[in-house]
Amino acid sequence: MENFSLILAIAVVTALAFDFTNGFHDTANAMATTISTGALKPKVAVAMSAVLNLVGAFLSVEVANTISKGLVDETGIRPEVIFAALVGAILWNLLTWLVGLPSSSSHALMGGLIGATIASAGTGAVHGDALVTKVLIPAIAAPIVAGVAAMLATRLSYTLGKKADGKAAAKGYRTGQIASAGLVSLAHGTNDAQKTMGIITLALVAGGAVAPDSDPPTWVILSAGLAIALGTYLGGWRIIRTMGKGLTDLQPQQGFAAQTSAATVILASSHLGFSLSTTHSVSGSVMGAGLGRKGGVVRWSTATRMFVAWGLTLPAAALVGALAESVTDLGDWGTAVVAVFLIASSAAIWKISRREVVDASNVNATEEPAGVITTAIAVVTPPPTGTLPEEQETDLTATIPGPAVEPVAPAAPPAAAV
Repeated sequence: MENFSLILAIAVVTALAFDFTNGFHDTANAMATTISTGALKPKVAVAMSAVLNLVGAFLSVEVANTISKGLVDETGIRPEVIFAALVGAILWNLLTWLVGLPSSSSHALMGGLIGATIASAGTGAVHGDALVTKVLIPAIAAPIVAGVAAMLATRLSYTLGKKADGKAAAKGYRTGQIASAGLVSLAHGTNDAQKTMGIITLALVAGGAVAPDSDPPTWVILSAGLAIALGTYLGGWRIIRTMGKGLTDLQPQQGFAAQTSAATVILASSHLGFSLSTTHSVSGSVMGAGLGRKGGVVRWSTATRMFVAWGLTLPAAALVGALAESVTDLGDWGTAVVAVFLIASSAAIWKISRREVVDASNVNATEEPAGVITTAIAVVTPPPTGTLPEEQETDLTATIPGPAVEPVAPAAPPAAAV
């Protein structure tokens, strides 16, 4: 470890800072539906998720190896490149957190790494086959697979529970939802915590602190697990609100189906070494569960903004990472300028977020306006019988414009027949 230089130390600390933002950015993936359905209180939910994220970090290193060995060429990568990549990832995480959009921390990290690597060593240093097979294809397939699975599971749950007592069934599903939320948290630790392990290991290789093709050292696994657990415990309340209430309104059956489907997809991808976005998986499963219930709706205005953020994540983080690398390439003063910019930008985003505080006390407040389609349907749909105010029900003609009509006396009853 005699080669542990100052820039390498800065890269490692910045990687752990990203892992921290990853934790509070992705808390919603595990606990948004559990909080929105009332299965767990908000603070209890995030504490449980934090512990299981830490445990999950020790279960596998397959995804970490994908990041450190498979995505870019280790040779020629300097610690400054890793630092620049993390700048792009952190800023994108903070911006999307500020507006409450559940974007992918994983893709932000990989976008920053790709952009910084290209700026430093050219496009040849990026392994295009690994990018396509282990990043881009899973990014598209994961939300679709998780969404379809959640929709089918939701319909099955309601079909099987038709004759069950409503309150007892809801209580049972809430219990199952707690278990499935724990499974998602565990899966998140096995997938997302490993990405930071991989980026730190890549930085250590670039700085000459460990040999090429090395697995993450134990201290890297522990520090990455602790950082993501701490971020998870603080809770990304803004994104929890969007995921739990902004996309659709979930009942316990739907929450259980959504989380179980997402956890299955995430654990399978971790086993295969796919650097999967847990955000994509959980968001897809939440929308699928929303569509799976009869009468359930998805707020497509929110979903559209989310899809746009997904599409921008890789290129936006790559652009910032490339620009940061261009500045750090100027020398130590360039690295200092980028570090100051990162700190100042993060502080500014935090200050702006304090204008409207979202925390455990108001996370379940629904503030998402109805979309155009929903509003149009509401306008043309007649209200059910008995929903009009009493004065309108008794005198509907009072609201119809037109000339006044003199009241007509009722006709006298006909004379009795002789």
